[in-house]
Amino acid sequence: MLYERLKSIQEWLLPGTCMLCGVRIGTQQAFCADCELALPRVTDACPQCATPMAHSDSSGQRCGACQKRPPVFSRTHALYRYARPIDGFVQALKYGHRLELARVFGQHLAEALAPRVVGSVDLIVPVPLHRARLRERGYNQSLELARPIAARLSLPLDYRCLWRTRPTAPQASLALAERQRNVRGAFAAAPSVAKLRVAVVDDVMTTGHTVNAAARSLHVAGAKDVQVWVLARA
Repeated sequence: MLYERLKSIQEWLLPGTCMLCGVRIGTQQAFCADCELALPRVTDACPQCATPMAHSDSSGQRCGACQKRPPVFSRTHALYRYARPIDGFVQALKYGHRLELARVFGQHLAEALAPRVVGSVDLIVPVPLHRARLRERGYNQSLELARPIAARLSLPLDYRCLWRTRPTAPQASLALAERQRNVRGAFAAAPSVAKLRVAVVDDVMTTGHTVNAAARSLHVAGAKDVQVWVLARA
């Protein structure tokens, strides 16, 4: 009770502002109601890879690509489409050291996941950066996203059980045909994941080759199931 009263006083004295339009909102919010509704949420999508599908084609059926060549991971939960303004927020988080965005959107993703993943995951694992890239950037945006998700869902987070075995070129700089080759064999996982149901967390999923390579390594190490949780789906 006291905590709630203190939060109410804080919001009255120090109101926040919407990250998009600047209107006054509560300190525990990131967007006003109108801007929240306007965000490009993923609605009808393939349950395995989260590729957007027409409503008439999305009644729990996998997309044609997943039926023809299924990825290693079993499901993908994506909160937003990689479109304005989400693409700008992702770029700011990834390259602009805007780590507060990881907390905001990690909490948003966790709230969306909470009713859908209960009892289906034992461990959260962020997609790792190679140590050279980590030194250059100073942080791993996928790990920063995973922290509030793990806290909200009361799930263990392990950022050491999956690692990059070699540096790779940024996927965004490559042609589609080169992306799979770029990350093939680029990950390894520890035996500690054996028999666990793992959720791999990343910021953006484009072709899915990166998370698929990560999921393959987790399965080789004995993981029972691997699903993917991403902030945005291109």
